[in-house]
Amino acid sequence: MKLVIAIVQDEDASRLITHLMNEGYGVTKLATTGGFLKSGNTTLLVGVDDCRFEGCMAIIEKVCKSRKQIATSPITMGGGTAGMYSSYPIEVTVGGATVFVLTVEQFVKY
Repeated sequence: MKLVIAIVQDEDASRLITHLMNEGYGVTKLATTGGFLKSGNTTLLVGVDDCRFEGCMAIIEKVCKSRKQIATSPITMGGGTAGMYSSYPIEVTVGGATVFVLTVEQFVKY
């Protein structure tokens, strides 16, 4: 058995949960926040039998596509610690999924 930990953008989470549940996967949803863009994302925990693991990964790959987004990046003007802050737009890649897979030695459901 595997534990799949998938960190996805909030925008993709609902569709991914729907697809996984329609295929019979149990999903636990955790609301989390990303460190880079400080934006909301969702961490999904999915317990998967070894024989269904590849199917789970295929669904995650199909639903969670990366895309470009414009974000603002702060810059310091004036050069010192008392300088003024401004922001300028930068293009970043968002979406996709960061997936961790752990082997589960024991699973108990009460």
